[in-house]
Amino acid sequence: MIDELIDRVYADVAFRLSRPVVELEASGRHLHLSRADADQLLGPGVPLTPVHDLSQPGQYTCAERIRVIGPKGEFPSLVVVGPERAQSQIELSLTDAKVLGVTAPVRLSGDLAKTPGVTLVGPAGRVDLTSGVMIAQRHIHMDPAYASLHGIRDRQVVSVRVWGDRGMTFHNVIVRLSPDFATYMHIDYDEANACGFRAGMLGTVII
Repeated sequence: MIDELIDRVYADVAFRLSRPVVELEASGRHLHLSRADADQLLGPGVPLTPVHDLSQPGQYTCAERIRVIGPKGEFPSLVVVGPERAQSQIELSLTDAKVLGVTAPVRLSGDLAKTPGVTLVGPAGRVDLTSGVMIAQRHIHMDPAYASLHGIRDRQVVSVRVWGDRGMTFHNVIVRLSPDFATYMHIDYDEANACGFRAGMLGTVII
């Protein structure tokens, strides 16, 4: 409670100084599926089953789980995040990539050129991906109105200062703007552990 209060006090100070503040979320490893790959893995026309809505509007975790096999290791039950994508994509932390034995680049979602592949196994079949494995670039989803208030541009690279016992500054944070976004910063679990992440943690954006 004390750490949370400290976070809120710093956030209030940042607000009073007209500094933008964002809430952090830790994103675990997960899989986005294309319709073609879902047909192979789950069965032709079998839909994804929404279970839990995520903070970003229209995004949700699914009941389906997929086995992911890499050159050195595997994840036997990787969560699927919907809705379907144009191309299947696996988002990992650096630690996760080492477990699988793949060298995955740090990318923004959807930038899958020259990324490694893995094997996916579902209840209805198997898919050998030739690409699609990435480590998500730390980023902020931001509403354009909030961005405009603070002079922030789409794809701008910023830093974010977080507080607490393991307080630190994240650099190379990319801001993504859309009226469809809720304003949150996304980090993976390696980054979350490094900063002592707790639900509701706030960060001050440094432009």
